[in-house]
Amino acid sequence: MSLIFAMISFSFVMSITPGPVNMIILSSGINYGARKTLPYVFGATIGFTLLLLFIGFGFSKFIRAYPFFLTYLAITGSLYIIYMGYKIASSKPEIKVSKVNIPKFYQGFLLQWINPKAWIACVSGASIFLSTTSIDSFLLFAIIYFIVCYISLGAWAILGDKISHLLKDHTRLRLFNLIMGLLLILTAGYLCVCQFNS
Repeated sequence: MSLIFAMISFSFVMSITPGPVNMIILSSGINYGARKTLPYVFGATIGFTLLLLFIGFGFSKFIRAYPFFLTYLAITGSLYIIYMGYKIASSKPEIKVSKVNIPKFYQGFLLQWINPKAWIACVSGASIFLSTTSIDSFLLFAIIYFIVCYISLGAWAILGDKISHLLKDHTRLRLFNLIMGLLLILTAGYLCVCQFNS
């Protein structure tokens, strides 16, 4: 029971804390509503879970053999996240939803595979719950992570949807998009610096 509690706690902390994916979901929830953001949430959840399984079932050996891979990934992923931050910060404060701008399932899925925070969480989780337990326990961890991740990311979309009424004004929405974009850029920079200092 204590192992399951540890898995839930780890999954919750890593999923609910702000990161690039969470910020995009919050921004989408505010701009487009929770329901239209759910495909992105689902894509991000599946993408993360498959990344966790991929690392847990073999790729962690490659990372241990070639630790510089995470550094290159952090640089590439951070540059893409900075680009996403720029797109959010410079987006027009449109209240009407444009189907072209609604985050898609595949975007959430793919972002997890270049998200430095997701890789750090997967490597950490795999090393903690695979090294001391059996494969069955690691599969249980992946299932728990999937559920907790979906709920946590969904909570960010709902939060965005619920506070959207505060941002009906174009000026407020423009300011929000600017702040979220800058926070996303800062987060990407921080994750990249952390990788160099580790």
